[in-house]
Amino acid sequence: MGKIIVFTGNTGVGKTTLVKELSKLEIFSAGIEQHIERPFQLLFKQNQAYALANQVDYLLFRAEQESVLRHKHQIGIIDGGLDQDFHAFTKLFHTRGMLSDQEFDLCQRLYIFLRSQLSEPDLIIHLTAPLEVVQKRLSSRDRINIAEKNDLCLLDSYLEEWISTLPKKKVIRLEVSDVSPSYSEVLSTLINQINANLELYSRSYDEDHS
Repeated sequence: MGKIIVFTGNTGVGKTTLVKELSKLEIFSAGIEQHIERPFQLLFKQNQAYALANQVDYLLFRAEQESVLRHKHQIGIIDGGLDQDFHAFTKLFHTRGMLSDQEFDLCQRLYIFLRSQLSEPDLIIHLTAPLEVVQKRLSSRDRINIAEKNDLCLLDSYLEEWISTLPKKKVIRLEVSDVSPSYSEVLSTLINQINANLELYSRSYDEDHS
């Protein structure tokens, strides 16, 4: 089965841009977050009653992406992904009162089940930047954004809470506040880090299961 790398980070930090740049290389196959294409995203933006439908759709969609990419020969790369959609956005919408306790519990049950049916991502690339940088990027982004500027600090805390539970060898932190839109100055170094970390993790996994 193929490897999966998930690019996480606050909304607007540059995950999709980096994944798209990497996908231009023949060694990667990308699973990109959809906004206009998803059936409930715009409805949710207009009416909070669609929050549950939107989250269920995204959790299923992200799980489907992982499943497809696992069966490809290239390394799969995903912007955001199943775990971020639950640990960051589902929790945020629950905190903001868009999801009731019962609806959040339903999303949590779905997430736990989906993750149990899928192998964990092989590597997490966690993008970071100061909140003022992310705020500026988010405000200039031409997409359907449910999360707002005031949510960025909370999203950061949710992501850090989840990332802190992962083995350190599975996480690469990438500070991107001064990186150009093409990511040209970091791509080569990042690819070397990815190869080194995947090799290290595979060797560690083999030793643990031998």
